[in-house]
Order: sequence, then C-alpha cells, then structure tokens
Amino acid sequence: MTELKSVWWHENPAPAIIDYAKNVCDVAILPIGAIEQHGPHCPLSSDSANAMGIAELIGKKSGAVILPCPMYGSHPYHHWGVPGTIPLRFETHIEMLCDIVRGASVAGYNKFIILSAHGQVSSTIVAVHKLGIEGHFVLSMHWYDFLRDNKDVLEDYMWHADEAETSVALYLYPELVDMSLAAPGEGEPLIDPKWKIAPGAAAKPGQMYHFEGTFARPEKHEIAEGGNGVVGDPTKATREKGEKLVTRTVDHVCELVAEIRAKYPVGVKPQTN
Repeated sequence: MTELKSVWWHENPAPAIIDYAKNVCDVAILPIGAIEQHGPHCPLSSDSANAMGIAELIGKKSGAVILPCPMYGSHPYHHWGVPGTIPLRFETHIEMLCDIVRGASVAGYNKFIILSAHGQVSSTIVAVHKLGIEGHFVLSMHWYDFLRDNKDVLEDYMWHADEAETSVALYLYPELVDMSLAAPGEGEPLIDPKWKIAPGAAAKPGQMYHFEGTFARPEKHEIAEGGNGVVGDPTKATREKGEKLVTRTVDHVCELVAEIRAKYPVGVKPQTN
C-alpha cells in the first residue's frame, strides 16, 4: 500500500492519492477562504491561511486528505469594492467548488467536507445542493459555527480582523501579523444589530443569520473615510486564545470525520440522489 507523503493532496503523486482512497480513507476536506483586507495588522490571505492551517491539523489527526485551497472566495455585498480584496462572483465560486469536488471524486473520494474560514454561505450552500443532486456527499461548514458562544475564551463574538481572527492568526502564522498596527474598528449597521445573529453566536427568537440581509454599510465607504477595515477589537487577541479556538475546531471536525468513516467505510458512497 502506498503511503502518503503529506496530508495535502497536491504534495503527493496521483497513484498514492488513488491508493489511499481505495484502501485507507476516501474523505477529502476542501479548505476555502478569501483574499480580503483584514485591517492594517493582518495579511490579505488571513481567511485562506486560517482555513489551510486548521484543515492541515484536521488531516493529520483524522486521516482525511486535504485538497488545495483555491485562495479566492465569494463575498457578501458589503465587501465589494475594497482595495486589496479580490472577490469572485457567486456563480464563479459555486462552479469552482463543484468542479473541485467532481474532479476529486474521479480519484475515488466519496465523502467531502468544505471547510470555510470566510463568510461565503451564499455560494457554499448552493454548491452543496447542486452536488447532492449529482450524487456527491458533501458537507459545508464555516469554522466559526463550531465556536458557539466561546465566552470562556473571547470577550466578543467573531467579527472581522478582530479578537478572534487575529488570535487565530497569532497561533497559525504569527510572522505575518503586526500587532503594533492593531486597533479597534467598527462597521456601521443599517438596522439594529439585535436582529442579526453574530458569527458563532446562538440564535435568539426573531434573529436572522448574518448573511440573510443587507445589514451593513459597505466597507469601502468606511475605509474611504479613514476607517481601518476592522470590526471588533484585535488588540484583545492573543496566541493562547487562538490555540484554544483552533484546537476546539479541529477536535469537532475530527469527531465528524470519525463518525463518517465509521458509518461509511472506504469505498461506500452515501446515497444522495
């Protein structure tokens, strides 16, 4: 049996990837993020780097293969037009996700998890259902939804380039973070925030998911007026907080992978059509 050189799909030769799916594990995880401004202190690759860092740890612990991260992502309306951010249209992103899963399935992979570290449910949900109609078993998740109400770690919910994201960055790639430039920032809501579920928060009666409406003023206006593009307070970030957030996410997803592998052994494809 061929051994994998790495948990990363693209760092192995094709025969090893095919043999692994046939004899060891046919679960593949696709990390997705974005190229997006993350304030003056974090790199534009933060969301993609977060997704890749978390996914690599999951692969090492769970046995799942990690597909290459496409880097670019789709974006809600209020992210468009910001210098540094490179958004994909929803249609482009949906089809890209579908094509990646279709291609990976040719090598014998039968179970897929899309792990997002960027808010792009507008395309991931559609992609999952399109693929399900075709017969592919795919789950999509956003990492902050595994961190419900982490008040024992964070002082606030996850927003943008804030305490949570900066903490994860300090844990996964501290060499790319400049905390001397970190400063609080604030987006401008268009309606009272009480009607919106914050990322990673448990829902209250009457609240809408944070991507179900045009809740926020576009970031480009705030930045043009001198804002820093941050929502929240990154000065509260620490490496220790990041380690706890990452470890919890990794443990949750590994538990999911283990359950999938136990219920559907290698070569068994869950029926979706």
